[in-house]
Amino acid sequence: MIVWINGTHGAGKTTTSALVQELLPNSRVFDAEKVGEVLMDIAPALPDLGNFQHWDPWRPLVVETARRVLDYTGGTLVIPMTVLVESYWREISAGLDGYGIPVQHFVLHADEQTLRDRIQKDKVLGPSSFRMAYVEPYADAAETWLHAEAEVIDTTRTLPELAARRIAEKVLSL
Repeated sequence: MIVWINGTHGAGKTTTSALVQELLPNSRVFDAEKVGEVLMDIAPALPDLGNFQHWDPWRPLVVETARRVLDYTGGTLVIPMTVLVESYWREISAGLDGYGIPVQHFVLHADEQTLRDRIQKDKVLGPSSFRMAYVEPYADAAETWLHAEAEVIDTTRTLPELAARRIAEKVLSL
């Protein structure tokens, strides 16, 4: 099984996914961003499209990596990864479904001002125009398709521990 934790920068995906992993037996965190980092290391570089998710190999490589890790380890993969392009989500979820891998899709949501404040005050990564640039596309995706595709957990005033508990309870009740 895959527990996909979606949402934009500042929503709490990284923190929450680590806490979810602690609550789910035989689970591991798979950061699909690392697949993008591998592609970024190709020399000469792939075309500059602004985000590695736009490279055609990224999505099937995420699916294939997740499948192979699950085949090897069993259990559950917790994947904290922002996917805001609907066609990309459909490609990933269809690929996983094609392998018979069930996906529980969650979106961590926070209001726009909270997201901007968190990104601006981030003590680990610091303020980031790259991360800030995804606040509005997230709002667009949330309104048009994303919130209809997942269970939404509002993290505006919810601590990561509570969000993680809600996710783990939902997954364990299946």
